[in-house]
Amino acid sequence: MSSSAPGRLLRLTLQIYRNQNSTTEDREKFAREYLAKVAALHAKNGIEMYQQVCGRLLLRWIVMLHLAHSPAGLHARRVSRCVGRHEPSQQPWLDHRQKTAFLPFWGQLSLVLGRRWPTIAAVAIFVLGSGISGGATSTAMLIAGRLIQGLGGAGITAMTQLIISDLVSLRERGKYIGVIYAVFGLGTAVGPPVGSAITQYSNWKWAFWINLPVGGVTLLMQFFFLQIVFVKRLTFKEKVRQIDWIGNSVLVASVVSILIALSWANTRYAWSEYQIIVPLVLGFVGTGLFFVYESSKFCVQPTIPPRMFLNRTSALGLICTFIQSMLTISGVLLLPTILVGVPAAIVSGQVLAKYGKYKPIHIFGFAVATLASGLYINFDAKSSLAKIVIYQIIAGIGGGCLLTTMLPSVQAANPPKDVAAATSTWAFMRALGNVWGIAIPAAIFNNQMNSRVGSISDPRVRGFLSGGDAYTHVSATFIKSLPLDLQNEVVNAYQGALRVVWEVGLAFNMLGFLLVFPEKEIKLRTTVTSDHKLKEKAKKVDVEAKSGDLAEKQGSSSSNS
Repeated sequence: MSSSAPGRLLRLTLQIYRNQNSTTEDREKFAREYLAKVAALHAKNGIEMYQQVCGRLLLRWIVMLHLAHSPAGLHARRVSRCVGRHEPSQQPWLDHRQKTAFLPFWGQLSLVLGRRWPTIAAVAIFVLGSGISGGATSTAMLIAGRLIQGLGGAGITAMTQLIISDLVSLRERGKYIGVIYAVFGLGTAVGPPVGSAITQYSNWKWAFWINLPVGGVTLLMQFFFLQIVFVKRLTFKEKVRQIDWIGNSVLVASVVSILIALSWANTRYAWSEYQIIVPLVLGFVGTGLFFVYESSKFCVQPTIPPRMFLNRTSALGLICTFIQSMLTISGVLLLPTILVGVPAAIVSGQVLAKYGKYKPIHIFGFAVATLASGLYINFDAKSSLAKIVIYQIIAGIGGGCLLTTMLPSVQAANPPKDVAAATSTWAFMRALGNVWGIAIPAAIFNNQMNSRVGSISDPRVRGFLSGGDAYTHVSATFIKSLPLDLQNEVVNAYQGALRVVWEVGLAFNMLGFLLVFPEKEIKLRTTVTSDHKLKEKAKKVDVEAKSGDLAEKQGSSSSNS
């Protein structure tokens, strides 16, 4: 409590004695009002201290959770892709992107079971998957490990955002989301060289096993520090009924079908072949059926409530999240973008916390990202290193500003009861954008290369770069292995194809920039409204509720007498 709080409580207490000569009914009425004022005063003055405690716990928890998720993650994906090249039919099951399908399910699971145990379960599942992948003696075993890792990784992604939303006010959330991306940036920058060193001087399995000690420490820290309880008490039957089993099953099947098509496209089959068209059609039809079911009376608790897309600001926030993540996924492996994007994300979170305005940040972020996309079009084979780095820095500033401010805008547009659904849907749209952000540029690049390989004189090189293989041969090593005159031909073809990719990126950035303007600037709450609280806070809420019930019973018994 603040220093003035005891004085206010004293004045309220003195009023009771001044009312001693009033009637019994008046005294009982005043007593109830007094209890309400004391509770409100306690809550108001306890918020600051409560958030400080939450802040310390959250910072510990966020760092450990994401260290478990990202240290060798990038290199583990490379190992999976290497295996996938030898067995291309198995590539969709080895890819980390299959975690996208499980994100909404974790959001709903936490809504029913609370945050603590689903979070612990998510890390445990991820660590288990890492152990199985590292100990794999066959492709089937590696696939099983990667699928389990994906399930746990989806839970880690969703639960991190949800717990921040439970313990920190809407206005302050951007600051803690910035911490997430700081850890992610560290993992992205350090992970590949560390993973490369591990596989060079040791066994590739350590790319997965390195998660075991970090994950074990994370589990212990969560068990002792993540003391979050669900205030609402539900019976087992109520918990089972509130999980959207049908909707989640349809959504997972639909997303997996789309992921299979995107993983095989331009690597094993052409976009025009039925092996790509059929799973894509099934995935999109299944997604449509999912939303039809979610809107029906048969769905008791929708995984993704359709009302989120009927709200203008919420819908635009989700669409812009998809666009932004689709455009930035190709840049996360570029060191200048990481080094600038992460500080930009942290600063934008601080600005959001101070001023409570997300729309100006969105406009600025998309404007800068659009500028960067336009500048990328000017790249050519003669571009200096300084020019390349500066353009990436500009892109990092624009993308970083959007990273920490999109989720608060989506949450602000939805009622507190939909926070879990809104958060998991936001994470789902972001992951889906990452998937399409790889598939669309790859498809455009390969198609452009197919139309340009005719200008390459060597038929052997034309064969390497046609039929969807151009994207896999984009490397300095491949270019330098060619004769000088042939290098110029290949570079010119690459340059023309990349220019079209950047032009499409510019169009998407401009679309995102235009979609930001219809957003409504909603006042961000400075108080925490959630059924999921720290253990001590939950005890206080329970005591206050019981005290209120007792006061009502005493009041009613006095009236009857």
